This record gives sequence, structure tokens and C-alpha cells, in this order.
Amino acid sequence: MAVVAPQTEKYTYGDYLTWEDGQRWEIIKGVPYQMTPGPAMRHQLVLGELHWQMNNFLRGKKCRLIMAPFDVRLPQGDEADSQIDTVVQPDLVVVCDRTKLDERGCRRAPDLVVEILSPSTADRDQGVKMDLYEQHGVKEYWIVDPIDREVTVRLMGEDGKYGPPITYAGQINLEAAVIPGLVIDLGRVFGD
Repeated sequence: MAVVAPQTEKYTYGDYLTWEDGQRWEIIKGVPYQMTPGPAMRHQLVLGELHWQMNNFLRGKKCRLIMAPFDVRLPQGDEADSQIDTVVQPDLVVVCDRTKLDERGCRRAPDLVVEILSPSTADRDQGVKMDLYEQHGVKEYWIVDPIDREVTVRLMGEDGKYGPPITYAGQINLEAAVIPGLVIDLGRVFGD
């Protein structure tokens, strides 16, 4: 995980909007992280198949599916966008409350977040970002491992915390908990 520099100050979405280096960045609690230069082919094939299956199901429904790069701003309260200290770019998000969407992306937690692991982001996706999504109320979080060909699902409980991880692997169907009827064929997602 690449951090900009020794952390002497906290950065915000306002700072982020001024960065014109052509790179992709995320800011988590004021700390900037540079995204990997380009995902591996397997990552992109898995992303493409997930997007295709989800998009086909969601077409014509109220929920929106959006693929990275797409800014998800996670404010602590009602601060102005320029003061938000966390902005991430998950691989896929599903947002059912369209008032959260604007021309800059999504403000507040999506209903479903999908992160596809890459060697350089795996620790962050399974650690700090999982904690972040839990803290901000993402109802369902999928961590997709394209190498081991499995999906770990974290579901928000009534207590506002993620329950134990549930891992799906093999030629099975994965049904989203927060999007009734959305079923993903993992055999096709991980097929060669």
C-alpha cells in the first residue's frame, strides 16, 4: 500500500480534487493511498463478469450499479464535501437510495460494496477498508479473491457490526442479502 509521504497533515476531498497527476487515489481518514497502476487481467475478467451479471439483474430496478473509478465519499457527519477526509473507489457499488448519488459519485454508504483483491491492496481491503465500511454502515461487503476463487461476505447485523465472515467458493450461486433476487453464478465469475 503506497502512502504519499510521511503524514504531517490530514488530507480531504477538497485536496483530492486539486491533484492533477493522472493517478488514482483514495483517502482514508486523511491518509492518501495511491491505487495500483493497473489491475491484473484476472482481476479485470472477474470484475467484468460480476458487473455483467449484476447489471443484467438491476436493469430497470431502483438500485444503481457503478464500477470504479467512482468516488464514494464517507463523511463523519454533515461536513461539506471539501472537508470529508475519506474517499474510496471500490471496484463495484450498488446504491439503492439515489439521493446519495450526484455528479461526483456517492455521498454516504452504498448498500453493497465489492472489492476484488490485488496483491498490493489485499491487506487494506480486508482490514482498514472493511472496518471503514462497517463504521459507515455498508450493509453488505464482498471481498472477492480471484486467485483462490472465493468470495467472503460480511453482512451488517442489527447491532451495526459485521457478523462472522461467510465464504463461498466453487461452482455455486451467491445470493446477495441486501438486494433480493440478485444471484451471482460464481462458476461464471471464476471460469477461464
